[in-house]
Amino acid sequence: MKKISLYLENGLFLEAKSFGSDGTSVGEIVFNTSLTGYQEITSDPSYAGQFVTFTMPEIGNVGCNEQDMESKSVFCKGIIVRNYQARPSNFRSEETLSELLNRFGVLGITEIDTRFLTKMLRSEGAMMMIASTEIHDKEELKLLLEKAPRIEDINYIEQVSTKVAYTHNHATYDMEKFEYKVPKTSKKIIALDFGIKRNILNELTNAGMSVDVVPNSIEVSEIIDRYDSGEISGVFLSNGPGDPLILKNEQDKIKEIIAHKIPLFGICLGHQLLSIAHGYDTYKLKFGHHGGNHPVQNVITGAVEITAQNHNYNVPDNIIEVAIVTHTNLFDDTIEGLKYNDSPSMSVQHHPEASPGPHESNFVFGEFYSMLK
Repeated sequence: MKKISLYLENGLFLEAKSFGSDGTSVGEIVFNTSLTGYQEITSDPSYAGQFVTFTMPEIGNVGCNEQDMESKSVFCKGIIVRNYQARPSNFRSEETLSELLNRFGVLGITEIDTRFLTKMLRSEGAMMMIASTEIHDKEELKLLLEKAPRIEDINYIEQVSTKVAYTHNHATYDMEKFEYKVPKTSKKIIALDFGIKRNILNELTNAGMSVDVVPNSIEVSEIIDRYDSGEISGVFLSNGPGDPLILKNEQDKIKEIIAHKIPLFGICLGHQLLSIAHGYDTYKLKFGHHGGNHPVQNVITGAVEITAQNHNYNVPDNIIEVAIVTHTNLFDDTIEGLKYNDSPSMSVQHHPEASPGPHESNFVFGEFYSMLK
């Protein structure tokens, strides 16, 4: 493995080994506490512009396969692991994690103290960094990082959103029969693609909805016309990367959809954009929530749900002026779910689609189905 050099904006300079693609990349470094699901995390478009540090020390053990991809590509800047396993052992493995990263031009960093990095990020917060297999001079890396745009200045939605509309017509993967389940759908919705995960689409169809996935550039008039004609029954706002405050076009579209009383359901970035569209701006968390073991309390039922999470931004507490809180995070009491008073709109901050993660939160897809006309 080649040498790879890292420089973080707090002045930390490190050397490690590379197991991914060659090159130089700049992004925001975060950490993820999930024990499983490294391929799903790596292929989640919401990580566009970020380096993901895994707290699980052994990564690569079971290889990678097409069924576990959450998108058509790998959009993160790189992944950072303590120990990379180059010889996976699993009957479903089709390629190594190294081969996956090389196929999409993404950096892989190993033989580094991820526990130290995680504790540092927990103390100092998420920060920008640069990593390179080509440049190993600290001052040169520092200069490049200082000149590079920050993650909050880049519209990553333009990179991850589909360019061509398509219909998603299969549900979850049957691990016993090794095939996708055939969904029975009775209502059609539009999904605005801000970086949508495949398993979110699977869960939507599983709940009875046929899904037309459309680019973020779609004209809102087309959505309204299709709703008024009865062709669709609602709109889904997907997860996605980056700072929601810079997505002005998306915010304006959502405001028009809200005004037209079209049923809306948002997850993660969609949850945040719904808040902004109602006039309540999001704020950035210190180091974000990234993992598959976050306890969330369902305020309506009192039940505690163990959730998968991936976000750096959060909705403000005063949003209770226009919405009912349905879920709260038991780690820090931040808002995790909302139902709005002025429109048929609902959202959750966590990922209820269970890949990676448990299954007790995916009932919300059925709740959205019940909202549709």
